[in-house]
Amino acid sequence: VQLQASGGGLVQAGGSPRLSCAASRNIFSFVRMGWYRQGPGKQRELVARIASSGSTNYADSVKGRFTISRDNAKNTVYLQMNSLKPEDTAAYYCNADGVGGTNWYAYWGQGTLVTVSS
Repeated sequence: VQLQASGGGLVQAGGSPRLSCAASRNIFSFVRMGWYRQGPGKQRELVARIASSGSTNYADSVKGRFTISRDNAKNTVYLQMNSLKPEDTAAYYCNADGVGGTNWYAYWGQGTLVTVSS
């Protein structure tokens, strides 16, 4: 399984970029998909997640500013980021979790860097 993330770059504070994560197979096959981020000197943290049911959850720091969604026909998950702040600067990673029998699998994209300038 390959996850291709895109959409990062240099953005001014207050900007609204959208990240995309294209999967190499039907995303319905995953229990959930999400976005994580790792800022300079920080641990990787969950940003947003969307389950196969469509339910979503967000980190408190991005609630009300970020929206995760998916397009099943395109096998793509999106992260719409609004009102960006300098503290949102991080490498953003796409994640997909799946289950096979009793085994749990986690797949990761290569990451896309978002740099927010003040």
